[in-house]
Amino acid sequence: MRYFHPDGEGAVSMTSSSMNGRVIAVTGGARGIGREIARQLAVAGARVAIGDVDGAAARRTADELGRAGGTVEGLALDVTDTGSFSAFLAAVEDHWGPLDVLVNNAGVMWVGRFDEEPESATDRQLAVNLHGVIRGVRLAAPAMRERGRGQIVTVASAASKVAPPGESTYAATKHGVLGYLTGVREELRGSGVQISVIMPGVVDTELAAGTATGAAKLLAPADVAKAVVAVIRRPRFEVTIPRYIGPLFRLVTVFPQFARDFAVRRMVPDQVRSTDKSARAAYESRTVTGEDGAGPG
Repeated sequence: MRYFHPDGEGAVSMTSSSMNGRVIAVTGGARGIGREIARQLAVAGARVAIGDVDGAAARRTADELGRAGGTVEGLALDVTDTGSFSAFLAAVEDHWGPLDVLVNNAGVMWVGRFDEEPESATDRQLAVNLHGVIRGVRLAAPAMRERGRGQIVTVASAASKVAPPGESTYAATKHGVLGYLTGVREELRGSGVQISVIMPGVVDTELAAGTATGAAKLLAPADVAKAVVAVIRRPRFEVTIPRYIGPLFRLVTVFPQFARDFAVRRMVPDQVRSTDKSARAAYESRTVTGEDGAGPG
């Protein structure tokens, strides 16, 4: 299949706002935020590869988006396995040519008291949320650096900046993601490879089922997808959704500890007290604790 080369006729510049012809891979793309990211990118003219641990769901989503007029392919992808991730990226390149953008979106979350969290849930969150991102960057960024262009967009969380009670391990993975990408961004400075981190509040998806939103409004997957499309068009490192929470978090950090604690407790929900665990049982069993033998969605 013909694809756009970085040089010559038909090339797509990473500095251009045009999405037409860009090759973009989205992890965890079969459902929720990932699905909406893929849909909006396809509508904008990109060629989108959806990777998901549920390969059948990825293919169904790709077929549905394709029937709506997009250029979308669905592939099996386990972000916790290097061989699987490598094969996914190789398949995308074999099909369409060099990858322009990798969107690290796959993630899982367990909610509850820190001392009640199953070890399997701890391991799964670290493997998917943190090591999955590290693996994706390590596999995709070197080839981008060699070509002198490319972008990696990671859907993290406002939990990269704060740690809601009841989400301690989840927040640790998101803090880790932000710290890792901050370092990688400096290593790639001047290479032509852009690093972006999207940090939304609570989004209306299965991952957040039964949780509270705190002072911020509940977001829709479309809100996050819109931010991803915007940051690909005009790269920035940190993007918070809603936008005001970024400056607010920075302001709070200059307060003395007692004032910081007061402000954060007013803004950030206590998920130990607020979460409806029964509303999360099926999701957590399927994606995090592995009690029914399934992996992350």
